Amino acid sequence: MEKFIETALYRSRWILAPIYFGLSLAVFALAVKFFQELVHMIFHIIEMKESDMILVVLSLIDIAMVGGLLVMVMVSGYENFVSQLNVDDADEKLSWLGTMDSSSLKAKIAASIVAISSIHLLKIFMNAANTDNEKLMWYVIIHLTFVASAFAMGLLDSLTKKKT
Repeated sequence: MEKFIETALYRSRWILAPIYFGLSLAVFALAVKFFQELVHMIFHIIEMKESDMILVVLSLIDIAMVGGLLVMVMVSGYENFVSQLNVDDADEKLSWLGTMDSSSLKAKIAASIVAISSIHLLKIFMNAANTDNEKLMWYVIIHLTFVASAFAMGLLDSLTKKKT
């Protein structure tokens, strides 16, 4: 009975595979949204104010960073929790493939969230004249919470690695 339960638990990791595949569909959806924004910007570039164009470009950067974060979570998560990826040497191989454990993945996710939050905050500051001061304060507090959380996670991780 124990062997059956252990085998079932171990094999249940494959339930994660469709979830990681779903993340690839989310990357596709982001790509569609990215090109929708890009085409809209190109067709309206003449009548667009510089500040509006900067906001659109920041949105494009934001989408690209979220896409990169999704790919990192999707590939590393699959490799760490489901199965090792068999990528031929002839294919392009990501430099970090096979080297990112769950701890380093967590640190990269935290850093990505801080970067994405920074871009979002910059977009809000670019439009600060139209933003309520109380909302602006909460955006900054939330961003600083992300920064503090990422810093604390990195600090705890480095302290844990020194003890082992």
